[in-house]
Amino acid sequence: MNNLIELLSIRNIIIYFLVINLIGFLAMFIDKKKAEKGAWRIPENTLFTITVLGGGIGTISGMYIFRHKTKKPKFTIGLPAILICEIILIIYLIIISK
Repeated sequence: MNNLIELLSIRNIIIYFLVINLIGFLAMFIDKKKAEKGAWRIPENTLFTITVLGGGIGTISGMYIFRHKTKKPKFTIGLPAILICEIILIIYLIIISK
């Protein structure tokens, strides 16, 4: 049980969110570059999975900074919706844990 508590420390949670958002940002960059070259692409489900795993800020930032998938409602509505749901869930969990 102590190992789980240590694993879920605030420090580790912050590191996780920084890394997953960096991955999301880089995934959008890589997919944009591959799209420009007509090369193999990162599957859309992978981009959504990264967002669901907590990388919403990174994927949304990458989407708008690189102007990638900004014409697809699936992304312009879907990614922010996932992020908003996650924020609401986190707030709810914080409130009920008190």
